[in-house]
Amino acid sequence: MEKIVEHGLLYDFYGELLTAHQRQIYEDAVYHDMSLTEIADIQGISRQGVHDLIRRCDKILEQYELKLGLVKKFALVKEKVQRIDALAKELSEQDKGDAVKTKLPEQYEKSAAEQEMQGAQSASKEASGRKTIAERLAAIRTLSGEIIEEL
Repeated sequence: MEKIVEHGLLYDFYGELLTAHQRQIYEDAVYHDMSLTEIADIQGISRQGVHDLIRRCDKILEQYELKLGLVKKFALVKEKVQRIDALAKELSEQDKGDAVKTKLPEQYEKSAAEQEMQGAQSASKEASGRKTIAERLAAIRTLSGEIIEEL
């Protein structure tokens, strides 16, 4: 299965560099999942000819990737964008949680010592929360910079 996906990506990036005849046969085999016999009948060539052409196209596409590396760059950028998305979702979730916390009313009276202890814990949590937000934003900026460099 992975090989099919890999060849699909290679074709997406470099398929236009194949001849029209090569593209038609390759698309029929890879995208339309036609058998070699079906393609041979439609194209008026032998089954072996179709097989050889598909293998030749695979090698051509792989050579373009070795020289240009566009699929590899695409995969790296995609991974970084997914990490940025995950960090942004974490920030959004944290922001929603903070908004809910500030809207909750005090349900009972506390002693002065309990209020002071809770205040210290809350301040500590807020400081660590800010640090995580700052760290997440820094990670997003770093990943964004790496993506721009890749492009």
